[in-house]
Amino acid sequence: MKLIIICGATATGKSETAIAVAKELGAEIISADSMQLYKGMDIGTAKLHVENREGIPHHMLDVLEVHEDANVAWYQERARAIISEIHARGKDVVVVGGTGLYIKAILDDLNFPDTDEAVRESLNAMAEKIGPQAMFERLATLDPAAALAIDKANLRRVIRALEVIEITGKPFTANLPRKDSTHFPHAKQFGLVMDRESLDVRISTRVNSMWDLGLVAETQRLIEAGLRRGRTAQLALGYAQVIKFLDGLISEADAIEETQRTTRQYARRQETWFSRDERIDWISPAQPRVETILSRLEKPVLPPQSPHE
Repeated sequence: MKLIIICGATATGKSETAIAVAKELGAEIISADSMQLYKGMDIGTAKLHVENREGIPHHMLDVLEVHEDANVAWYQERARAIISEIHARGKDVVVVGGTGLYIKAILDDLNFPDTDEAVRESLNAMAEKIGPQAMFERLATLDPAAALAIDKANLRRVIRALEVIEITGKPFTANLPRKDSTHFPHAKQFGLVMDRESLDVRISTRVNSMWDLGLVAETQRLIEAGLRRGRTAQLALGYAQVIKFLDGLISEADAIEETQRTTRQYARRQETWFSRDERIDWISPAQPRVETILSRLEKPVLPPQSPHE
């Protein structure tokens, strides 16, 4: 049975490509998007409506309430179990998403230590004293690669990375294998790319569309459902900016502009993160995506080029 990974930066068309590939193979889809896990976070995460999934079963969507927090170990266990169950039924699996650490958790054996409460409390106290930006800068100094993988607004994950560094005496990313999948050695990864100018336009258009579709009203409903109690969900791109707008901290126009800007920055980090994985076979904008992926599943993949070559 096949395991196909379709990854890349936000707004590169991953979901549509995954649907088309899954239809051809009769496969099921697993989401590797850390924010599409949450019920009700639909507009701001560009989650496909059920009617747009073309009858293909999707997994790891809408599995958490907005006040709950996910972690990599939990996702790894759940996603791997689903893959095994689908394969046992004789069907292929397409994993799609832009959360690089979740994809790596499926493929590789990550060796994060347990939490050390004393270290965690010390780091939380430091964060209270110097602030989230200074904590992120500390992480960027100690482990630049980890800073690429973690949103600087997600203080919980920044602190977790710093905790791992302090406990192990090694960079957070030292726990992330770089080559040779250890859990699914026959998995094939495909990365979707787009030139920067076109991607920036798509991101701006997508954010404007989210506002038109009712992102502010969706955020208000999620706040009533406990969004402010969720350390992870309330920091999601778009939702964090709407919360600032609703709190009177910024104007609505500024919230839109900030969402566009931070999403572009996030896309750059995604590109850098995925470019470090030599196993990814990149599909250029000029290539027919679905046909190229299907053809490369049937023959050995040539040595991959840089995503921007």
